[in-house]
Amino acid sequence: MIDRATVLTVLDTIVDPRTGQGLNASGLVQGLVVGEDRAGFVIEVPSDQTALYAPVRDAAEAALAAMPGMARVSVVLTSQAVEARPRRTASLSPQAVDQGRPKAPVPTDRPAHVRRVLAVASGKGGVGKSTVSVNLACALAARGLSVGLLDADVHGPSLPTMLGISGKPDYVNGAMVPARAWGLAAMSVGLLTKAEDAMVWRGPMASQALTQMLTQTRWGTQEAPLDVLVVDLPPGTGDVHLSLIQKTPLDGVVIVSTPQEVALADARRARALFQKVGAPTLGLIENMTGEVFGRGGAEAEAGRLGVAYLGDLPLDASIREGGDAGRPVVVAHPDGEVAARFNAIAASLAAALVV
Repeated sequence: MIDRATVLTVLDTIVDPRTGQGLNASGLVQGLVVGEDRAGFVIEVPSDQTALYAPVRDAAEAALAAMPGMARVSVVLTSQAVEARPRRTASLSPQAVDQGRPKAPVPTDRPAHVRRVLAVASGKGGVGKSTVSVNLACALAARGLSVGLLDADVHGPSLPTMLGISGKPDYVNGAMVPARAWGLAAMSVGLLTKAEDAMVWRGPMASQALTQMLTQTRWGTQEAPLDVLVVDLPPGTGDVHLSLIQKTPLDGVVIVSTPQEVALADARRARALFQKVGAPTLGLIENMTGEVFGRGGAEAEAGRLGVAYLGDLPLDASIREGGDAGRPVVVAHPDGEVAARFNAIAASLAAALVV
């Protein structure tokens, strides 16, 4: 087991070029996450010093990777705006003060007893992201993994319908017990409210709901931790996305898009968001491939973005029927062609996540 104290000791062997102290002693180790075989943290420096600290980041990665038992290392170098000191004058022009850019969110820690967090995003609504999330989670569970599924779309929760679950969760020692369906541990706002309720919530309330489900759900135990928590994100790149990034390190992001340009444009925006905060994009999935929406758009876009193309999923009635019936197609037709495609994508993701 790799422990936090040992990681900090190793990081203090890397010298901060400005203070001459170790990285931890200099206060440069932010958002440190340590698991049984991995470690990651953020180095945040003024924007005019990123070139100076790039070798420091590389040295820190190399030092951590050399630790016995270390399988995965992530050191993110990010910048903060340099604050200009206003002159003592009667008036200031707008150019006199550098307003800067917002700081990249620094994640705290992953949920208790969760080994990996995988986000499924789209940028655009209506591309089948929730359907993909549900079936990928089932396909990962079919590989023998312990899998959780979090419905982060607090305004339009669909997991209760797609998984055939209902009823408010029980509580154990103040933590919500997730619903169980098709080998998954699942949590959704749809389980906390009435089906006909409209979530008329501003951004802070939606973010609070996500935080509660993420951190106050009993996803796993010390004896039986969750291998992967799949988070089904809402459309867009807003408050809920930033709250997730702030609350937990993401081990990977999958972006779902239909083949046409109007969907791919939003997929690019989603990719840009996660790229800015250092969350690895594991690849693009093209959904609803066929005569209606065309084919090949997401594969070409993956090439332009320099990320993996994970595969395509057809516009098939069995997928819709399974979602409406609360029996995902991977479960309902495990030997069918659609299930085979989901299983192939799940195999690639499991390998990328090292689970």
